[in-house]
Amino acid sequence: MADQSNGVAVDSQPEKQHTPIPSGEIGVAPQNTADSTTDNGQSRRPRDARIVHLILASMGVHAYHERVPLQIMDFAYRYTSAVLQDALIYADVSNSSNAAGINPPSTITAEDLRMSIASRVNHQFNTSLPKEFLLDIAQERNKIALPPVDKGYGIRLPPEKYCLTGVNWELVDGDEFWTYDDER
Repeated sequence: MADQSNGVAVDSQPEKQHTPIPSGEIGVAPQNTADSTTDNGQSRRPRDARIVHLILASMGVHAYHERVPLQIMDFAYRYTSAVLQDALIYADVSNSSNAAGINPPSTITAEDLRMSIASRVNHQFNTSLPKEFLLDIAQERNKIALPPVDKGYGIRLPPEKYCLTGVNWELVDGDEFWTYDDER
């Protein structure tokens, strides 16, 4: 009986061709990876990936790594699912009745979606203030001069007896050096 490997006779397994790797090419990634400069958007990819590729191209972004559309799609999927979950919760709350029992599944309305998106926009995305506004605030703040530096540089601390930076231990002479409070 022939030797078996994973339930298949070794004799029936096809022989693998081992090609040596030149020493200069160890750790080099295969050259068949697609990036935005070599892909025209017609390759065999999911529809959403092709759409993201076309959106980026329409915005003038032609050079990006192959994982960028995946990251954009991941964000879009997570954001969409979270918005829909929130909208479903809003729909359940708005359509609930005070009667005992299980409520039938709610349908999401456009108003539920608007409320869900508005609630996420307020805490998830930080809108930056206009640059002109920040420049005006900076100029107004910089009109006030900084106080002059005193001759005693550094931080002024209270007297040593009031500081927590002082010595908080005492050395005991001779035999009492290793004496603890419970041994006395």
